[in-house]
Amino acid sequence: MTYSEKMLDQLQNGQLADAHGSFRQALANDDDDMLFSLGEELYGMGFLHQARRVYLTLLQRYPDEDELRTNLATIAIDEGHNDEALSYLAQVKPSSPAYLESLLVAADLYQTEEDFEITEQKLKEAYQLAPDEPAVEFALGEFYFLVGRFDEAINYYFDLIKHGYTDFAKVDIAGRLGMSYAQSGQFKQALGYLQQVKPEYRTSDIRFQTGLTQLHLGQLDEAVKELTALIKDDDQYASAYPALAEALSKQNKYQRALTTVQDGLGVDQYNEHLYAQAAEIVSHLGNAKLMRKYLTRAHELDPDNLTITLQYSNFLLHQHEDKENVDLLSPLIKDDEVDPQVYWNLARSYQRLEKFDLASKYYQAAAQVYDDNPTFLRELIGFYQETGQRDQLLPALHEYLALEPTDTEMQDLLDEYEDY
Repeated sequence: MTYSEKMLDQLQNGQLADAHGSFRQALANDDDDMLFSLGEELYGMGFLHQARRVYLTLLQRYPDEDELRTNLATIAIDEGHNDEALSYLAQVKPSSPAYLESLLVAADLYQTEEDFEITEQKLKEAYQLAPDEPAVEFALGEFYFLVGRFDEAINYYFDLIKHGYTDFAKVDIAGRLGMSYAQSGQFKQALGYLQQVKPEYRTSDIRFQTGLTQLHLGQLDEAVKELTALIKDDDQYASAYPALAEALSKQNKYQRALTTVQDGLGVDQYNEHLYAQAAEIVSHLGNAKLMRKYLTRAHELDPDNLTITLQYSNFLLHQHEDKENVDLLSPLIKDDEVDPQVYWNLARSYQRLEKFDLASKYYQAAAQVYDDNPTFLRELIGFYQETGQRDQLLPALHEYLALEPTDTEMQDLLDEYEDY
């Protein structure tokens, strides 16, 4: 047994002090091929300092061996010493057999620094040198997957599949393809690949994406089954709860959907979207008190979230709590850009509070966007009727009937006012 082999056995058995002695003997006595293998094994086991010493020893003996430099650069990146890594990589010339590997290592370095432009440049240069090299295709696929350019990632993952690689570097390629197709909105293709993922690679992320994709495709029974099983096995996977609740809501199983969201809040109690979803579900169960509780909490957690604010506002309108609605929405008017729904909701409340000047102001502001919305125009007509604004009422009636010509009630109202 060589000293290198003896050291590895001692490390496996936890004999660290003995392994340290064997390491010194290996550096002094083992042949170079054995030492190179030792460096690879030590790196794989996470003993970066020792692997670095092995490669530096070999580099002294073989100063032209650039593979040692790329290995040393990889270790330097892992240790956060990027300048040292760049120094090693700069010594690898384009004519070197290790140049392709140096490009991949350099891409990894720049990716850790989030310099994605140079990362892409290095990977594209590698692809030009070796377009059929699976490691290069995989690196490009992973890069585009990381930065959210999923259509481009699909191309490289698909090439790996065509070349017979179902997995690479302990990554399931079918899973990556499925996730990429799902993120790009191609749900049928996504599900096909997600369902091909080998059992050992069916992580919680893969299972969640499978259930979410089934939900997008309207396969509600399958989605409920997949997401329920995921939560059973991994009850801390917070994203599964709102997805399962949505699937159950689409099946009109509102009580079970509410229980699901409440379970999710036990995992993620500061998620304002879960509270808002709970409120939406409760609206189907007729519990106004509970709905108020959830909306209040959602708004407290994220008062700047306009979607939640408008959901809360719509609830207050439904409850005829107009003063509270005005207090909720009035601060938003100070913003340069205001969602027209804010104007509409304010107009409704001011009308009911009989503050007609303000109601008119906000109806006119909302009309700039909703002048082709029949529901809005019908409300506006009602406001003009209540306030006796005949000159405004007639044009609004004409606009409404152009959109809803079969509304006999509004046609009779127009006839009445035109005859008057």
